[in-house]
Amino acid sequence: MTKPVVAVVGRPNVGKSTLFNKIIGQRLSIVEDTPGITRDRIYADAEWFGRTFSVVDTGGIEPAGKDIILREMFLQAQLAIDTADVILFVTNLREGVTASDSEVAAMLQKSGKPVLLVVNKADSPGETPVGVYEFYALGLGDPYPVSSLHGMGVGDVIEAAISFFPPESCADEIETGIHVAIVGKPNAGKSSLVNYILGENRMIVSNIPGTTRDAIDSAVVRNGQDYVLIDTAGMRRKNRIDDVIERYSVMRSLSAVERCDVAVIMIDADTGVSEQDAKIAGYVHEAGKASVIAVNKWDLIEKETNTMQAFQKNVYDTLSFMTYAPMLFISAKTGQRTDKLFPLIQNVYMQNSIRISTGMLNEVLSDAMEKVQPPSDKGKRLKIYYATQGATKPPTFILFVNDKELAHFSYIRYLENRIRETFGLTGTPIRFIIRQRSEKQN
Repeated sequence: MTKPVVAVVGRPNVGKSTLFNKIIGQRLSIVEDTPGITRDRIYADAEWFGRTFSVVDTGGIEPAGKDIILREMFLQAQLAIDTADVILFVTNLREGVTASDSEVAAMLQKSGKPVLLVVNKADSPGETPVGVYEFYALGLGDPYPVSSLHGMGVGDVIEAAISFFPPESCADEIETGIHVAIVGKPNAGKSSLVNYILGENRMIVSNIPGTTRDAIDSAVVRNGQDYVLIDTAGMRRKNRIDDVIERYSVMRSLSAVERCDVAVIMIDADTGVSEQDAKIAGYVHEAGKASVIAVNKWDLIEKETNTMQAFQKNVYDTLSFMTYAPMLFISAKTGQRTDKLFPLIQNVYMQNSIRISTGMLNEVLSDAMEKVQPPSDKGKRLKIYYATQGATKPPTFILFVNDKELAHFSYIRYLENRIRETFGLTGTPIRFIIRQRSEKQN
């Protein structure tokens, strides 16, 4: 079996995300005093005195909500409850027991799962606040007064949750797999792609741009290889990010790029490639990540002769720094060509991790310099004494030269192209580090 799962649920704005962050020990969930900020399920691993488990944060449960997003939040919370081993039902001491609390409590009792009643915002140390006792009326046993903000009482809740876990000997270790971030503008179809791959409504999907605000991890296996898909909030132009919640989402999307192995850059075929697409791709390129460009909604495009080739040229013209990335035309809605995505992901991951021997590298560079002489300036010509690979992810090559000023960008690009021609290196950026050495040092 997998790691035990603890689901943090409750109505909106009772402090679920603050408790979640306290348990996992980092600020992963968005925390802001606005109801409904955490709308999808957020997963993270936690550890308590050597015992590891997964924690899932959820959007607030509003059983009577009529708003489309509130209804989706309720369904997502229900999915989290269904997959949890233990449920933490978070309530608010300052507001007391509400009608919504009673409805949620009744729903949780029907789940048949162990439920711990957490009474949050008990921020004053000392004796148990009198208001805690009214929560016995929910019929969920002894309440646990906590202060998620200050951490008081959180340890007692974790220990109580662990008591419901299966024995450690029954737990299997989870392979981390290749981490794949799905990035792009809002409404490009990122969540639809993940949902199609997983075969379930893992993310809230609607035509409202920015529906996914958090970066969400989902495990999947394809052809014996483990993957972790990270669906991210759509990244908009900074001058259009006019609320604090969306700013958090952009930061989280960039963080998802940083921790991924491969980025799938989603481009909306219906609206075409844009300056914002170039900026998003730029984040991926600068982070040194392997990448695949997925042009989504291709089923909506009227086709003529060379339609795909023309679109591809337009994309590469706009993303001129990323012509090394393979491009795939898909439909996340119908699944068109999505079966070709994982072989591409695996290939670019391997290319990003490749290591080239020093001998083979210098042989290629020597041949390249014979065909096109290095540049010169004022009678002094660039000499490349030798090269070696200094790192992977991305492949990074160190060139030892006589004069760094002579290593013009255009010539380094020429060497990059020769290396790519010889070794492939599809889907990965290449880095060069130029180091100056005198002839006496060689």
